[in-house]
Amino acid sequence: MNQPLADFAAAPVTARMENHGSHMLKVALQTGNDLFARVGSMVAYEGFIQYEPNPSAVRQMARDWITGEGAPLMKCSGDGLLYLADYGANVVVIDLDGDGISVNATNLLAFDAHLQWGVERVKGLAKFTGQGLWNTRISGQGWVALTSRGEPIVVDCGGGEDETYVDPDALIAWSPNLKVKGKRSFKAQSLIGRGSGEAYQMAFSGQGIVVVQPSEDSSDRLRIRG
Repeated sequence: MNQPLADFAAAPVTARMENHGSHMLKVALQTGNDLFARVGSMVAYEGFIQYEPNPSAVRQMARDWITGEGAPLMKCSGDGLLYLADYGANVVVIDLDGDGISVNATNLLAFDAHLQWGVERVKGLAKFTGQGLWNTRISGQGWVALTSRGEPIVVDCGGGEDETYVDPDALIAWSPNLKVKGKRSFKAQSLIGRGSGEAYQMAFSGQGIVVVQPSEDSSDRLRIRG
């Protein structure tokens, strides 16, 4: 193999989930350690891997999701290496290590099937949106992979009194223990943001992180349901 191509060859496995470059996820699958992944995200695999679209665990959960939130998922099982991507989006890999994260479903690429997960209403926002905001919460000992339209920034809220404000269209995920509230800025709506956040932002406070992408595409926004 010539050197330019060799530079892109698969590297040795060092973790359950890891990046292969900025735009691809590599997952080491083992029997009994299944994975949920976004439907259509598989770009390559090695070994023996089976795929089950809309598995029973997801169907059961979907019956409780009267909001319609959630991305279509497939169950991946077997032994081998699995490569996932989402139309060239950046991939962010997180080892939860017993913690939790609240994720915009459109930015959810894959997660360990044994993790606890479900859809929940984000409290304190209904009076601002007029309806309600729903997000996918994942917690436990395991791995999660998110996507970002461009290289994201991770903001540490620091636990102080100052709040962190984010355009909802640019928000990917946050620590679920953070306090969340809405803020309107009618006077500044021609200067702040380019999407729904021009007149409305989400304010976070407490100890935890917020993950933000450099994109305000309204197709990536968190789901709002009545």
